[in-house]
Amino acid sequence: MKLICLTSLLASAAAFTTNGAAFTTHSYNVGQRVASEGPAHRTRKATIVMDGKANAIRDRISSVNNTKKITSAMKLVAAAKVRRAQDAVIATRPFSETLQSVFGGLVERMGGDTADIPLLTQREVNKVTICCITGDRGLCGGYNSFMIKKAEARYKELKAAGVEVDMVLVGKKGISYFENRSFPIRKTFECTQNPDSKQALAISEELLNTYLAGETDAVELLYTKFVSLIASAPAVRTLVPFSASEISSKGDEVFQLTSSGGDFDVERTELEAAEPQEFPNDMIFEQDPTQIVNSILPLYLNGQILRTLQESVASELAARMQAMQAASDNAKSLEKDLSMQYNRARQAAVTQEILEIVSGASALE
Repeated sequence: MKLICLTSLLASAAAFTTNGAAFTTHSYNVGQRVASEGPAHRTRKATIVMDGKANAIRDRISSVNNTKKITSAMKLVAAAKVRRAQDAVIATRPFSETLQSVFGGLVERMGGDTADIPLLTQREVNKVTICCITGDRGLCGGYNSFMIKKAEARYKELKAAGVEVDMVLVGKKGISYFENRSFPIRKTFECTQNPDSKQALAISEELLNTYLAGETDAVELLYTKFVSLIASAPAVRTLVPFSASEISSKGDEVFQLTSSGGDFDVERTELEAAEPQEFPNDMIFEQDPTQIVNSILPLYLNGQILRTLQESVASELAARMQAMQAASDNAKSLEKDLSMQYNRARQAAVTQEILEIVSGASALE
């Protein structure tokens, strides 16, 4: 009986042996399992556990990077569209010069007598139509808000002077603002990114018919004057009735987008007024010069509206370029700050792990 118990004890002790061979075999198996999981371990992203703070910062850095790429691309797209607007202005310049030259020559032939031309006749102003040009889109800084505030201030100024006012609105942003505030709106038009003569003709016909029908005594045009890529100014001008001296003697200016030193810039060129065309005294007109002038003035009005649309679009695109540049710069600065926070969080997590290891090792001693 004692022999059997001794045999059982020896078998149990063999199961807990600590000889070198048994220890080496067990360690080899464990090492082999870890080695087989090595590639998966190397490809796994590091996860820093510190209340999820470091992981959240890392995700935010990625979002800021993506936003910066989008805003940079939008800036380049706006720059390309500014060049297209510039080319459109240059393309319409020969027609404007010819029209101005012919008009000046006809007025001189008439001896300055323009009393029989309705669009050149001043009359008592009891009602004014405001034509306000804004954009269809946002993300362009204060471009739309500045123009809306200017139009609203002009409306209140005229009402305070006892003058009736209605509005013709061009651009979705202005339409949305004034419709929600119950302003008297006569007609609305969209403002595309590439205005053409057809769009300008629709606007000019509405304004011209309103004035000739006696429904308004003057038309004021509110648009954004393109100054440079970093500046634009809301402008107000009396569109109808025209001034004969202003049409024949007013100069013009064209702008050209350039890139010097890697930065965008605008070169402006002042153009003199076109010289009045000389008509010989023995020239016989098939129609009366007054009728010819009455036919030319709608064309001039159409050209002026097209020009202001192009200038407003150029101002909007320049404002969008600046807004996207500012957004890209802010994203870059924010990315730098977040990277510093992320590195601090990683450092704190690593320090905490080291302290835990040292504490655990001290506890085993």
